[in-house]
Amino acid sequence: QGVLILERNFRSRTGEIDIIGKDKEYLVFYEVKYRKSSLKGHPEEAVNYKKIRTICKVSDYYRLIKNISDDAYIRFDVLALNDEEINHIKNAFNYTI
Repeated sequence: QGVLILERNFRSRTGEIDIIGKDKEYLVFYEVKYRKSSLKGHPEEAVNYKKIRTICKVSDYYRLIKNISDDAYIRFDVLALNDEEINHIKNAFNYTI
């Protein structure tokens, strides 16, 4: 899809971001969720408010240690895998703190 993968499983004391990539001018933070079936709900439904806050905090830490400007274009995407179906939700949520 033309995305340059910068990091996988980036961790801080606060939490983890599954994938960090560069998509044109955007720094993209990806949350990957998998479900074998939809019996327990769709994978994207597992990205709740608490998870979003954690991702945003870890993204702040990443930008701090990599000296990335607060003015940089960032995006939060979700890759929802349901068995063999992949749903890429671009701009799945806004920055929240």
